[in-house]
Amino acid sequence: MALPTGSKLGPYEIVAPIGAGGMGEVYRARDTRLERTVAVKVLPSHLSASAEVRQRFEREAKTISQLSHPHICALYDVGNQDGVEYLVMEFLEGETLAQRLLNGSLPAEQTLRYGMEIADALDKAHRQGIVHRDLKPGNMMLTKSGVKLLDFGLAKAVAPAAVSGSSHSVLPTQAGSNLTQEGTILGTFQYMAPEQLEGREADARTDIFAFGAVLYEMATGRKAFSGRSQASLISSIMKEEPAPISTLSPMTPPALDRVVKTCLAKDPEDRFQTAHDVRLELQWVAEGGSQAGVPAPVAARRKTREAIAWAGFAAAALAAAALAVGYARRAPKPQQAYRSALLPPEKAAAVLFPALSPDGSHVVFGVRAEGKIALWERALATTEARPLAGTEGGLLPFWSPDGRSIGFFADKKLKRMEIAGGPALTICDADGMGGTWNAAGVILFGIPSGPIQRVAASGGTPSPVTRLDASRHETTHRYPSFLPDGRHFLYYAANLAGAPQDPANLIRAGSLDSRDDRPLVPAYSNTLYASGHLLYVRDGNLLAQRFDPKGLALSDEVAPVAQNVGQFGPFLNFANFSTSDNGVLVYGEATPPSSRLTWFDRDGKKVGIAGESAPYVGVFRLSPDGTKIAETLWDPTTRKSDLWIQELARGARTRLTSDGSNNVGPAWSPDGSRIAFMSDRKHQGALYVKEAAGGGEQPVFEAAGQTTVADWSPDGRQLAIENREPAGERKVALSFLPLEGESKPKPYLQRGAEMGTSRFSPDGRWLAYTSLDSGAWEVYVAPLPGPGGRRQVSTAGGNQPRWRRDGRELFFLAGRKIMAVEIRTEPTFEAGAPKVLFDPGPLGTPAGYEVAADGQRFLVAVSDARETAPPFALVVNWPALRKEQ
Repeated sequence: MALPTGSKLGPYEIVAPIGAGGMGEVYRARDTRLERTVAVKVLPSHLSASAEVRQRFEREAKTISQLSHPHICALYDVGNQDGVEYLVMEFLEGETLAQRLLNGSLPAEQTLRYGMEIADALDKAHRQGIVHRDLKPGNMMLTKSGVKLLDFGLAKAVAPAAVSGSSHSVLPTQAGSNLTQEGTILGTFQYMAPEQLEGREADARTDIFAFGAVLYEMATGRKAFSGRSQASLISSIMKEEPAPISTLSPMTPPALDRVVKTCLAKDPEDRFQTAHDVRLELQWVAEGGSQAGVPAPVAARRKTREAIAWAGFAAAALAAAALAVGYARRAPKPQQAYRSALLPPEKAAAVLFPALSPDGSHVVFGVRAEGKIALWERALATTEARPLAGTEGGLLPFWSPDGRSIGFFADKKLKRMEIAGGPALTICDADGMGGTWNAAGVILFGIPSGPIQRVAASGGTPSPVTRLDASRHETTHRYPSFLPDGRHFLYYAANLAGAPQDPANLIRAGSLDSRDDRPLVPAYSNTLYASGHLLYVRDGNLLAQRFDPKGLALSDEVAPVAQNVGQFGPFLNFANFSTSDNGVLVYGEATPPSSRLTWFDRDGKKVGIAGESAPYVGVFRLSPDGTKIAETLWDPTTRKSDLWIQELARGARTRLTSDGSNNVGPAWSPDGSRIAFMSDRKHQGALYVKEAAGGGEQPVFEAAGQTTVADWSPDGRQLAIENREPAGERKVALSFLPLEGESKPKPYLQRGAEMGTSRFSPDGRWLAYTSLDSGAWEVYVAPLPGPGGRRQVSTAGGNQPRWRRDGRELFFLAGRKIMAVEIRTEPTFEAGAPKVLFDPGPLGTPAGYEVAADGQRFLVAVSDARETAPPFALVVNWPALRKEQ
């Protein structure tokens, strides 16, 4: 019997039914405690009498609760009320893969992307000894942030190295049934592996077979196996091979055929043995393996394989780039969008800030390599990019309207240079946040904490052209972009002291010659106008909304153009895309780098690993007893960061926060029972303390401005915090926040525009902190509570100080190198000469290391190796993508 709207299961109010299946009925519901929408799955009453079904329902809850992955539907709660058993899960908006496949096959790009996401989720489950056993399109939800695996109701916890061994064989009584009766096979026929049909025990390779069948269906729009009856279907799975994908979808990368064929091998020993191997193969195909034919095995000849892949990929990219140039020069417009990629320069760690020329034939972009940034330029009709001399440190490039020059920001100056060659000329002083250039020779640019500025392209003194509105709590106007008339312009207005949902965060339209200024659309990124649309990013999706530049009027028609678009934040809020008016689009995808926590000794020798690779954000902290880590991880599904607790002995992680906001910067209390952190759920200045075991939470500081936790004092009475002013010059102060009595920060050190790092000494008598007073980051130590002068500890740059537990040694980072300094505090403070301990390699985060209590081991977040940055996506005639939605 269906639950009526308005009824409650615990604190969950039923809103509407979503669907029903063999394992339960699903409802959309409202969590009345946390004011969020959830999905509630209940066991139907007519099945509750079955002890087996109840047991399986409970097993589903236990199984899902063990899994935390961006592409697995999250379990929030489980309960029983009046005999009704229910699960509370993440509410997902979208459609199932089965529904999508009713419209035919998926584009190759989507097939590969969804395939990699599913494989990564399976790998996570399999590593925990969990086999899904009912993989099928109906159990995969397509959302804006990617695919999500649903319904582990048929999953069975097995040992990671389990061996098939069941001797009984049974036949199904219901083809395609999700719910199995006594004496039936678990699963759905078209996706079942031969060993499943024979009643043998399922293991990870069983899921890989089903995954291969799903991949085949995504690529072709047809099921891998079919039959007119159950018997003929079983016979097809046991004996036949599906038609090659290339014969049904000629545009599909040829190498995908081999991946699917290997997944669908009849003998489990002939399949990929892990989902991780499948993901690597799919990643290789996506990065260019389609041109190389059959790849070598995952574990062998990897460098040769990648070289061949990139060579083939380059040929494809050149063809598409040539098409882009030809498209830019001819009419009429084609009706189809064309996708390709722009390969990064060799050894580039990152490519960022793309800027397409007005005619869409050239692109300028930033390249980060070996810790330095410079601008590069590429004509789309060529395969090679070239560095632009004189652009070292260059950021946020933009073009002159004639396409002959670029503007950019470097060394806190606005500069310009001819693209054909010549020196970089300084226009004015500017710590710039995006620029735009009109035909009358006017340049507009944003600044970190102020209005849009205007200056002549020939040089001069900037003057404001917009006005921060205090009533809207605006703290910045940035990323201007001229509209076609050269008078009106778009820009991003924001309250950077507020939450991402702050009403001040808008795309607005301004004018050079009037006070006309109007809001257009809520957004948290830069925007561009092209091809009759505003383009901006929201929740990782590049959206196109029809816009009349003359009347400054937006239509209600909004369509997604691209997913998973990279965005630099949370305070920069610049989305990594560019477009020209003739329909060429370039964007960088969001690929947060993963890191692995690795133990090193003082000589730089690796002596252990802590847990699996993960996308670390900012600082992580060892607990006082050295048994746990409080860490901040990025969730690509929600595009937010949350706190997790990892047990070092087992490597198991437990989520500490999950409120839909960014939670960062954990600091342990001295006794290890609580954790202080910052959250943007209200604004950027909110600090909270939460029980480390996952209990209660309380705010300790809620004020305007941006605030981060630096450290918790050894006596437990105060926090060292960095607090930025909410308005005006928005300078930063290093302060102490009492945790007893009046929670009012007491300033200790006035900074400039940059936040630093600091740590209390173990005895609480000293504070190690960083400062830019000398023009470069250096580490200083000062007495607490004072008086007394500070001592400079580093001599050639330093950051991220860490104390040894006995206070006799201080460590810090100099570049990537971990440095050590001997410390004496009696009878007076003395610091020895800094000495290099080791270089751990690329750090996964600038704050990416911790020190064991005895100073003999170092836990470092080491970036997963990646030979070069991912390419930019290139789309020709992007407006046609709107018609494909």
